[in-house]
Amino acid sequence: MPYTNLTFAVADRIATITVNRPDKLNALNDATMAELGIAIDEAVARDDVGVVLLTGAGRAFVAGADISELASQSPIVAQRRARVGQQVFRRYETSPKPTIAVVNGFALGGGCELAMSCHMRIASDKARFGQPEVKLGIVPGFGGTQRLPRLIGRGAALKLLLTGDMIDAHEAHRLGLADEVVPADQLTERAQALAVSMLANAPLALAGCIEAVNRGLDSTLDEGCLAESDLFGVLSATADMREGMEAFLAKRPASFTGQ
Repeated sequence: MPYTNLTFAVADRIATITVNRPDKLNALNDATMAELGIAIDEAVARDDVGVVLLTGAGRAFVAGADISELASQSPIVAQRRARVGQQVFRRYETSPKPTIAVVNGFALGGGCELAMSCHMRIASDKARFGQPEVKLGIVPGFGGTQRLPRLIGRGAALKLLLTGDMIDAHEAHRLGLADEVVPADQLTERAQALAVSMLANAPLALAGCIEAVNRGLDSTLDEGCLAESDLFGVLSATADMREGMEAFLAKRPASFTGQ
């Protein structure tokens, strides 16, 4: 479909979704949020996509929600807006295809929350992260209070949430908010290389790893291990499992089909 606030491109089984409002630092208005939901659904549905890269145009990843919309919202509208955003971001988190946030610049407020909803975050050394909502008299609305402590721990998360401070990419990496930091001019190349390394693996196994981790984080260790063993059994019935084992024993590259 045609997008107004995003670009969506597919090449070599990699879908690149770019939030494209550079004059607004890619702020998330309602229309952009709706398109983000459509874009991840399209990527998941397409057979020619195996990995999703999410980034921003210009000098920001996403600098936050669009304050011009938030400033006049009623409590009911605010609650509805938060729930819509949470549902969209959750689709990136539960995508069976790996989602990688390619954080090229500011990832603040809703942008930090969007990055956290992806399976991993590769950051430029010029990137900046933060949850400054308290400076506006509100709390994060798109999952920030929930994902941030899960990623970096309760104390570190509360420090960022309660101060509203912005941190650089290296501090984000130290805390565990960013998985890698690379020079700005190498960011796209590194993200592409990471995607290619994932595409060499069995698609059903990638989806199984994502499902097992997500289910485990929402349950006890015993329940998570049970889910893992179930997936281990299910994948042992696939053609890709047979191909992977045969390729290993034959000392040749595997050719996976997603079946």
